[in-house]
Parts: sequence; structure tokens; C-alpha cells
Amino acid sequence: MGYIGAHGVAALHRYKYSGVDHSYAAKYVLQPFWSRVVNFFPLWMPILFVFCQITLMGFILLGISALLGYIYSPRLDTPPPRWVYVAHGLLLFLYQTFDAVDGKQARRTNSSSPLGELFDHGCDALACALEALAFGSTAMCGRSTFWYWVISAIPFYCATWEHYFTNTLILPAINGPTEGLMLIYLSHIFTAIVGAEWWVQQFGKSIPLFSWVPILKEIPTNITVLLLMTAFGVIPTVTCNIHNVYKVVQGRKGSMLLALAMLCPFATLLGGVLVWDYLSPSDIMGNYPHLVVLGTGLAFGFLVGRMILAHLCDEPKGLKTNMCLSLLYLPFAIANALTARLNDGVPLVDESLVLLLYCLFSAGLYVHFATSVVHEITSALGIYCFRITRKEA
Repeated sequence: MGYIGAHGVAALHRYKYSGVDHSYAAKYVLQPFWSRVVNFFPLWMPILFVFCQITLMGFILLGISALLGYIYSPRLDTPPPRWVYVAHGLLLFLYQTFDAVDGKQARRTNSSSPLGELFDHGCDALACALEALAFGSTAMCGRSTFWYWVISAIPFYCATWEHYFTNTLILPAINGPTEGLMLIYLSHIFTAIVGAEWWVQQFGKSIPLFSWVPILKEIPTNITVLLLMTAFGVIPTVTCNIHNVYKVVQGRKGSMLLALAMLCPFATLLGGVLVWDYLSPSDIMGNYPHLVVLGTGLAFGFLVGRMILAHLCDEPKGLKTNMCLSLLYLPFAIANALTARLNDGVPLVDESLVLLLYCLFSAGLYVHFATSVVHEITSALGIYCFRITRKEA
């Protein structure tokens, strides 16, 4: 059974992307740079430089960054060599550049399509997990790395949700894809100078200027940064997303409950993983942070991709039941953790194997979704994913 019906095909043909970036950093600093970079991708070689391949190249660079973090810090609690921090920063900068340039190249080659949006945002969704792992390596976050992924995934999901209802992706004056990524790759470079130990000492010692602040001054710096980003970044952004959706739903005399229902699969995914970690006899987030973040990040990518597809195909607003496919594995993982309570702390199946299977399940689900949808969209629109057919004169 396909993901796109006849109504969806018709919606794909009339769909036009609408997005607004109000970021001052993008407008006055990065956009001029990106406009020059795109000229390095020649128009006379479109087969090699179509937008999907530019996006994929950037995504691969971020995968290399996450791999470096795993090689030199398997549990994300030991400092890697300082050149790794520089590599993290450079690779993230290149990812941001490629992510911005792909749309410009698509317009230059007249190859913009709904597939481009799905491919671009799909890679961005997975990038949340990869960059969380890279930053976890830099700041020696350990089990807290999962929470860094959470504070990147929540605004991303809510922005996608808002886009679904408002039909316009609005990035505020300060946003994650621009200023957020800039802060992260500058943090990587900063760590190469001061060392990763800066992140694990008390906040009052890392930044003496704030040594007078009660409670925060005694908390490790990487945890303090997590709390501050949540308070001043995530909460205001999500509040704005919900307010914008509420205005649109009220204007259309729709149901806000149906709109909020689309957040349930993501909330259930987070809740399920947290329950698993709480019951885990082997501290899955502390001992296997890469597997937890990777498996959950792939499941998150499926949820985001399914919502984007619903938007592209103009599907009725409300919960998409097949989004819950990403949740099917968690009851088995939680049940396995519970067996440890009945077996002297030893689960029925070793949790490292359960986590590996979780990653494989999430990867299989995502790959099946991605390949199926790419095939259906390219067939419906008569286009290719990684090459452009030359138009006859």
C-alpha cells in the first residue's frame, strides 16, 4: 500500500514551498557568503550537483562528525584529541552551508520540487541526532547527550507541525538553523582552545562572572547550558509555534484537539524511551548513548517525514495512525527491562543487543518509508532524485 493517493498526487503538482527567514545573521552575514558558494556548483553539470546530492553531501559530513565522537569517546564522557573539536566545528559549518546552498542550486537549475523539501527536511531531522552526538563528545555530556537531542528535536518537530497548519515555515530573528548552529560550531572551536574539562566543572568556575548566581553556580557547565537553552530557547519557540497554530485553527473553525493529536506520537516516543531508561538495569543512556540517540533519532526522522508528506499531499489535519509504527518496538524493550526485576537484575535479553535491534528497527522503518516515498513522488512528478533530465529546447 502506497503513501500517496490520487489526491496526494494532485496536491504534489500544485504545491509551492513558502518559507521566511527573518534571521539577521543569515541576511547580513551568511546569505552573501552562500550566494557566492553556490556559484562553485556549475550549471553545466546538473547531474552531479542537483539539490538532493548537495543535501546528502552535507549530511554525510555530519555523519563523519558523529563517527569521530564515537571513536574517541564511546560513552561521550572522555575528552577526545583537540583536533577532533576543530573537525566537529568545520564539518558542522560545511553542513550548514550545504544545507543553505541546496535550495539556491535547485532554483538555479530549475529543479525545485516537493521531493526537495522532503529530502532536505528529512536530512535535517536526522541531523539533530548526529550533531547532538558530536556536541556530546565535545562537552563530555555522557547520558545528558540525549537531552541535548531532545532540545533540538522538540523545536524542529513543532516547527514542522506549525508549517503543516500555516503553510509557511517562519524562522524568527534568532533561530536554530542559523544562530543555533553558529553557536554550536563556535562552541566546538572554543573547546579546542580551553579543553573539554571546561564543560564539566561548575558553572561558577567556568564563567566567574556568574559565580554569584545561586544554584546554577554549583551545576556542571554542560547541564547549566542545557537548562538555559531550554528556558530561553525551546520554551519561547514552542509557545510561539502553538500560538500560531491556534490562530490558524481558530480562523478555520477547526479542532485544536485534532491539531494537538499530531504531537502525541512524538511525545509518546520520548516518554517510552525515558521509561525504558528508568527501568533499565544497565543504564542505557550512560553506557550506550550513541545507540539510544541514534535509534530514537531515526524514529524521529520517520515521524517528521510522515508529517511533511501529509503536508505535501494536503492530507486532512489530525493524527496519522501509521506514525505510530515508530513506537512498536518500545513495549518490547520496556518489557525486557522489567524482566530484570524478576531475575536478580538480569534482563531476559542483553540490553546492548536490544538497543542494537532498536536501531536496526528504526533504520529499517525509515529506509522503507524514504525509498517508498521517493519512488512514489518521482513517478508522480516524472522527475529523478539524483539527476535532472535535460529539458528540450
